[in-house]
Amino acid sequence: MVAKDKTAENSDENAAETSGPKLGVRHLQSILIFFGLCVAFMQRVNLSVAIVAMMDRNSTNPDFPEYAWSEQTKSLLLSSFFWGYFLTQIPGGQLAQRFGGKVMLLFSVGISGFLALFTPLSAQLGDWRLTCALRFLQGFCQGSIYPSTHTILARWAPPAERGILATLCFSGSQFGTIIILSISGTLAASKYGWPSIFYISGGCGIIWSFVWLLWGTDSPHQSKIITPKEQNYIESALAVISKSENNSTAVKLSTPWLSIFTSLPFWVLLITNCAYNWGYWTLMTQIPSYIKNVFGKDIKSNALLSALPYTANLVLGLCFCGLAQVLLSAKVLSTNASRKIFNTIGMWVPMAASIALGFVDAGSADLAVILLTVAVGTNSATFLGGFVNHIDLSPNFAGTLMGITNCAANVMSIIAPLVVGVIVTDTTNPIQWRFIFIIMALYYFIGNLLFITLGSTKLQPWNEPVKRDTNHEHIKFQVVAGDLEHK
Repeated sequence: MVAKDKTAENSDENAAETSGPKLGVRHLQSILIFFGLCVAFMQRVNLSVAIVAMMDRNSTNPDFPEYAWSEQTKSLLLSSFFWGYFLTQIPGGQLAQRFGGKVMLLFSVGISGFLALFTPLSAQLGDWRLTCALRFLQGFCQGSIYPSTHTILARWAPPAERGILATLCFSGSQFGTIIILSISGTLAASKYGWPSIFYISGGCGIIWSFVWLLWGTDSPHQSKIITPKEQNYIESALAVISKSENNSTAVKLSTPWLSIFTSLPFWVLLITNCAYNWGYWTLMTQIPSYIKNVFGKDIKSNALLSALPYTANLVLGLCFCGLAQVLLSAKVLSTNASRKIFNTIGMWVPMAASIALGFVDAGSADLAVILLTVAVGTNSATFLGGFVNHIDLSPNFAGTLMGITNCAANVMSIIAPLVVGVIVTDTTNPIQWRFIFIIMALYYFIGNLLFITLGSTKLQPWNEPVKRDTNHEHIKFQVVAGDLEHK
């Protein structure tokens, strides 16, 4: 291949940025990942909704077993997934970097779906202990989903489209949650009973795996259906990535751990993601309890109200996606400004809503639900901000960065409910809940303040891989050995 000079390369990149196809295989990849995350979250949430029917002693369907599990056992069952999930975040990023995002995503969703099919049998054969072990394995498999997704996006998403394509991908998690919440009640009451919840979510995972195996690819040059125009558009916009891939046989990516952990933009991103997770999971896990105990309104028992925050998150996420596309296309915002503005919307609007929640009168349950929905819905703007910033900093190590930050962020999702348990000793006391909202608001405020002041979208110098040409090393060794022999 004839090498292009810098001028030609820059002109190609500029042309690619302006003449790329509006729709193409990169969007197909994002849609496939959307549905992959959809079925992954169906598998993640299925036990949370099925366990109600599994423990219902007053069930009208006697054909399926019921389990007299204690609340402690129930908590173990529901948390077992996340212990496995936590363990494979960083290894998942390394594996995606080594073997490619396609293989790891296929493994994560496919094996998790296969295990979901056996959940009813595990409960019958080994009661809660075997079910805990199976859920742990599911979480263990799914730990590489987000790092794999970032690894794929780093090779498929041109810089101007990173936020848009990432939002399209990550909205799948909300869609999957909405689907499983909406159909679980009907499935549990059907003649197939609560096991059908696991069969549907597991079966969808198996079907998706076959589709992904056929059409999913790690990068544009591996795709058999991409047009030359789109491939040139993507690879010209991602010059650093294309160079690494074109020399994949001679270049070995060595993770620059020291450079990563001494990078200020990386630490800012990690803190931002931790702050986001603290607020998001406090909202999702504790606010329904707050609304029930303080206002007497049980939104968990109402399928429509239960799915409302996730629906708002999905719809607003897609709206933000469209808005970002318009602003970036019109060159109203730079990439840096876009990341920081949308991250501010995704963290400071929920901050304001959470503070307002703490001061809502006891008779205004509907207002509390609206504020919860606004808070969770606007959280989706972070998909265009901090959530995709890993790829800005280092496309070559985006999966590894995501694994590290998501690992730390998941620690926050474990600690946050524990803090609620310590502070809120009386669940009907609105003053105690107010402290929770203030803590949550502080996390949101500090996390985003650091991101907009110290965060960066510049490609980091440690993104460049350490090059190891094995043939060159072999020749060098022969020369040195010959010199020594001559001496």
